Amino acid sequence: MKAIDGRTDSVVVVGAGLAGLSTALHLTGAGKHVTVLERESSVGGRVGTYEVLDGSGRRLYGIDNGASVLTMPSLVGDALAAVGESFETTSPPITLTRLSPSYHARFADGTSLDVFSDPDAMSAEIERVCGAAEAAGYRRLRRWLASIFDTEFDRYIASNFDSPLDLVSSRGALLDTLRLARLGGFGRLGPRVGSFVRDDRLRRIFTFQALYAGMAPAKALGVYGAIAHMDTSLGVFFPDGGMSTIARAMSDALTRHGGIVHAGTEVSAVDVDGTRATGVRTADVRHFACDALVLTADLPVVDRLLDGAGVTPRGRTRGYAVASPSAVVFHGTVPTTVTRTWPSRAHHTLDFGAQWSETFARITAPRGRGRLMYDPSLLITRPAVTDPGLHVVRDGVESEPVSVLAPCPNLDSATLDWGRLGRSYMRELQKDLERRGYRDLRSAMVVDHLDTPQTWLDKGMLAGSPFSSAHVFRQTGPFRRKNMVPGLDNVVLAGSGTTPGVGVPTVLISGRLAAERITGAPAVTTTCPTASRVGARHG
Repeated sequence: MKAIDGRTDSVVVVGAGLAGLSTALHLTGAGKHVTVLERESSVGGRVGTYEVLDGSGRRLYGIDNGASVLTMPSLVGDALAAVGESFETTSPPITLTRLSPSYHARFADGTSLDVFSDPDAMSAEIERVCGAAEAAGYRRLRRWLASIFDTEFDRYIASNFDSPLDLVSSRGALLDTLRLARLGGFGRLGPRVGSFVRDDRLRRIFTFQALYAGMAPAKALGVYGAIAHMDTSLGVFFPDGGMSTIARAMSDALTRHGGIVHAGTEVSAVDVDGTRATGVRTADVRHFACDALVLTADLPVVDRLLDGAGVTPRGRTRGYAVASPSAVVFHGTVPTTVTRTWPSRAHHTLDFGAQWSETFARITAPRGRGRLMYDPSLLITRPAVTDPGLHVVRDGVESEPVSVLAPCPNLDSATLDWGRLGRSYMRELQKDLERRGYRDLRSAMVVDHLDTPQTWLDKGMLAGSPFSSAHVFRQTGPFRRKNMVPGLDNVVLAGSGTTPGVGVPTVLISGRLAAERITGAPAVTTTCPTASRVGARHG
């Protein structure tokens, strides 16, 4: 593994999302002096909070502004353990609930199915809805997904790559690559899942996660069955107080162990002397010197900073041809007198439209050919179902936070005028949900935030997508944007745009991998695919 040469005592990390905080904790635990600079007024990045104020300017409530699905929380524990902290010792402490079911899935034919991480509960549910043969197929599928995950996690997800040749550079690497090939990891995910379960509803449950990687299930590689394994076998969790609790706890652990966090501080330039970055300058005309620099911002922001420093990376290390699909998300509150009449009482509900392959064809189409979903599949998130403390009293009426996510094309795929289209499309989605049984959604929901691809573009995200570059083959594993920056000897990348990729677990890992490039040694981790170490409740 290549590492930074020379002095690395002082490190500046740009960005206080999960990748930046993970990097900073691992570096602080290794004895480095770390300063984190964050553009927004609070930490968290894609696991931050939208603060909603009442008419007098007082805080009414906060709602998670990004990722709502937490898997493999032990990776958060690893980052905290780097400085001797744990879920219980941070402020706020992290208290997790294992969601049961992880999801409630509803289908256009009127049927529904709960998704459990427990194999016996899931087998029983599948037998109830789909029959005994499909339950047996699920058992075989679960074993296959676990084999994919176990084969690739340590070698391909949780390790640094210097070259694609690392896949075959040792006997162990070669054997793992051959085993992954034999398992079907380099074939297509959709057909492979279909070889285990025939019911179209089950195929959707175990392949929709490909969207996280920016791919249609029919085109995604089998290796992305690892995401389905995390999602459906290892469990989905929720921290009391919301997802942003994780970032706040990580920031607290960092600052109590000597790290420094400056929020509301936008980095505008990187200072370079020869082939080394010597510091960064901020929009408010401050300078932060460093021996090493970690950039965790989105790729367009990173590339603007590198351009300004006069650095042009060699080869195809920048400028991705394929960005992931984007999403329209609206957040607000709905009175509990309304939500208790809805057809689902789950924390996460996957509400599938009748169309499936057509939907993915629309939102993943090449440049200029993307279209909105005609028959949308939607994710409805209701965090107060798990954490009643998140209920809101609004104008004297008890209400709960509700978020609805609709995948859509990115701005490369479809150059839509979201400033004009956004609210009307949200209304169409609300009408769709009302037709599916979510009574009075349009009239009862107070919408406080509407995010569209334009929102994400304005924040510097690639092609207006919060999911960064798609995991097509040429942007996967060792072919993805490297975390070492050619032309600069002491600059490292972390975050969803670099290795290993998109998602809460992977960006936490990317932070550790970036730290290892600076320390020159693998971090000591205790990662396990369960929450037994964090005292997770079942809910």
